Amino acid sequence: MTEHVPAPAGPRARDLGIPFDGEPGPWNAITDVPGLEVGYETIVSDAPVVARTGVTAILPRGSANPSSPCAAGVAVLNGNGELTGRSWIEESGQFQTPIGITNSHAVGAVHRGIDRWLAAHDPIAAAQWMLPVVGETWDGYLNSINADTVGPEHAEAALDAAASGPIAEGNVGGGTGMNCYGFKGGTGTASRVVRSGDRAWTVGVLLQANFGSRDELRVGGHRLGRDSRAANPMVTTDWFAREAGPGAAAVGGAGSVIVVVATDAPMLPDQCRALARRVSLGLARTGTTGSHFSGDIFLAFSTANEGALASRMGDDAIVSAQLEHVAWGSMDPFYAAVVEATEEAVLNALVAARDLVGREGHTSYALPHDEVRAAFGRE
Repeated sequence: MTEHVPAPAGPRARDLGIPFDGEPGPWNAITDVPGLEVGYETIVSDAPVVARTGVTAILPRGSANPSSPCAAGVAVLNGNGELTGRSWIEESGQFQTPIGITNSHAVGAVHRGIDRWLAAHDPIAAAQWMLPVVGETWDGYLNSINADTVGPEHAEAALDAAASGPIAEGNVGGGTGMNCYGFKGGTGTASRVVRSGDRAWTVGVLLQANFGSRDELRVGGHRLGRDSRAANPMVTTDWFAREAGPGAAAVGGAGSVIVVVATDAPMLPDQCRALARRVSLGLARTGTTGSHFSGDIFLAFSTANEGALASRMGDDAIVSAQLEHVAWGSMDPFYAAVVEATEEAVLNALVAARDLVGREGHTSYALPHDEVRAAFGRE
């Protein structure tokens, strides 16, 4: 069974009484950034193999304009992971393709799917070269990760399904089989509005949460991970030793997190990189210390300055270009927005996730909502 863009369901983190700083956008999602679209392809099947996986697709300027460059920057907390296209982002300060997020062993399939989709939807851009941006986290506890369940067609379907508006979280898209802080994890999103006089900009975050050990989790200052009654069989059972050999054990905190930060505020590439670095501070508010076995990779981009930073082959004429950008001395509100939205996106992923049984009967249990409500006096 595959599912494209499910509607949001159930409470979000702030509905359980968790306090957050800052002003969210109308949907409190990355799609509050004007023009940006998100699509999912969720794969849940039991035959011929057990699959609990999928693809998340982000179109920075929507399906009508899929290859317009965006100023961008990347930051890494711990590098045990993959984000394709990173070399070109570091070289040119931009990317000009959709973004895909999936499981660790499906990066190639999603990369090829984005290539195919762009060739069909923007053949002029595809005639030159394409360097899709694809990130990953590991879902091999619940998903048959080596079974090649994700194909290029699933990435194409996620892109075809991309839309604006409120989006589902938890067990959807690339986040379907993920775990976070020893609970069921997955996809989470949030946004913040930055105001100055009569002007306003949006900072949106979407992340695939698959990181952190149970004891680390803090929710609004409460140590809910350490005190939770929920079972944590991913760490407490011997499943990994049975598969990887005697002496092997699953390590709490292993997994990864891919975080995408989008804004319509005009930013230089170095300013995007500065936004990406602030993601770590938002993650830290939820407790993580950044495991050696986690790939914590962050991409930030700006949809402003449309048409600038293009890199296309032409004649020998030398041209110049200009970029509007936020003054460096005015960056602090945007840094705060990234930190605030990242923290809330992680907790939205945990609250939206549901218990899930995967391959070999492996089970991941969601963060109990009653424990959250009790911590904040909402029993």
